[in-house]
Amino acid sequence: MFLKWIRSLKIYADKRMLVMLLLGFVSGLPFLLVSSTLSLWLKDAGISLVTIGLFSIVKAPYSFKWLVSPVIDQFSLPFFSKLGRRRGWAVFLQILLIVSLFFMSITSPKVSPILFVVWVFLTALFSASQDIVLDAYRIEKFKSKEQAAAVAVFVLGYRFGTLFSGAGALFLATLLSWAYVYQIMALGVLVGLVTIMFSQEPKNNKASHPYTLRATIVNAVVKPFSDFMKRDKWVFILLFIFFYRMSDAYVAPMAYPFFDDIGFTKIQIASIIKIYGVVATIIGTLVGGVVVKRVGLVRSLVVCGFLQGLSNLVYVGQFYAGNNVEILMFNIFVENISGGMGTAAFVAYLSALCNRKYTATQYALLSSFMGAARDLFAATSGFVAITLSWQWFFVVTTLMALPGLLILWYLIRARAINVY
Repeated sequence: MFLKWIRSLKIYADKRMLVMLLLGFVSGLPFLLVSSTLSLWLKDAGISLVTIGLFSIVKAPYSFKWLVSPVIDQFSLPFFSKLGRRRGWAVFLQILLIVSLFFMSITSPKVSPILFVVWVFLTALFSASQDIVLDAYRIEKFKSKEQAAAVAVFVLGYRFGTLFSGAGALFLATLLSWAYVYQIMALGVLVGLVTIMFSQEPKNNKASHPYTLRATIVNAVVKPFSDFMKRDKWVFILLFIFFYRMSDAYVAPMAYPFFDDIGFTKIQIASIIKIYGVVATIIGTLVGGVVVKRVGLVRSLVVCGFLQGLSNLVYVGQFYAGNNVEILMFNIFVENISGGMGTAAFVAYLSALCNRKYTATQYALLSSFMGAARDLFAATSGFVAITLSWQWFFVVTTLMALPGLLILWYLIRARAINVY
């Protein structure tokens, strides 16, 4: 039995995994450059906190990328199509991403705020569009049973990308101006550009070429959505996607305020969570990929669903332990390991749901629906935390895992969850 688990690790030696690692890096790199890293640049530039808060609006392309996905799914680009549909779009968007980051770097948020906002928005748009292409590329390059391992390696690269544009950018900002920092970040996109140039296009991946407006709408929008709705219990599948990671999504906005309340310094929070926590997440994601391959997707969703819900209880233990760094390290390890495993299983499930004729559109739709739990419902977490004590807040978030698990149980009983 142990040898079988060891043999399961061979999937990570596949040369395609190196491509996933590097593409994951370039996928994760831009996000912090239009969010937390950007916030520090704006603060250093003397921008008010109110205005900094309003900058979150420019991240809208990440929530509405499903509006762009039909175009990417159905059309090839002139000239770039010589590389193939997926690779052509990836190269095109990465070039645009480098350009937008460069012009963002040489634009002053204080002197030319409107122009600066335009470049930030375009960077977010090109980044979100790149995610659509790279997600579709990943799904189409791997068989269903390989998806979890591919997701694990992609997320590993994504984490490296966020470390580069997060902790890496902050370190560089102590030595260089923000303009030079963002120019170095723009050069980081070359990692993805070189990778995609030397990779291979997924097989049997040809764009359709409708010639009328009606045909365009039908092929790009109607068919992907109607195809998904042909699935048995599709409404419950969407509800499952919304609720499955709700417990984690609800805790996320309150984690830092909680740690601050019980006496941890910002340096302790940054070092333990940003570095130690990321490492634990990477390990959890890789373990999740192996678990899915060994025990199957359905069992993995059940196990990981329970673990990611129960892991919120470690915060209760932290509340009573107080400012104890050793306990915090253990709790972050447990919480991030379970979260990483849940991510691997869940993203593998979303990937397996997609019809390869409409990969980009359907995956963008499903991942956006998943993001709604994080961006919309979780916005009420502060109110709940204030109303309840910290320990009861985390007990409630643990219970939030139940709706997703109950819907999963229903889908299993109805035989509507099996995708491979």
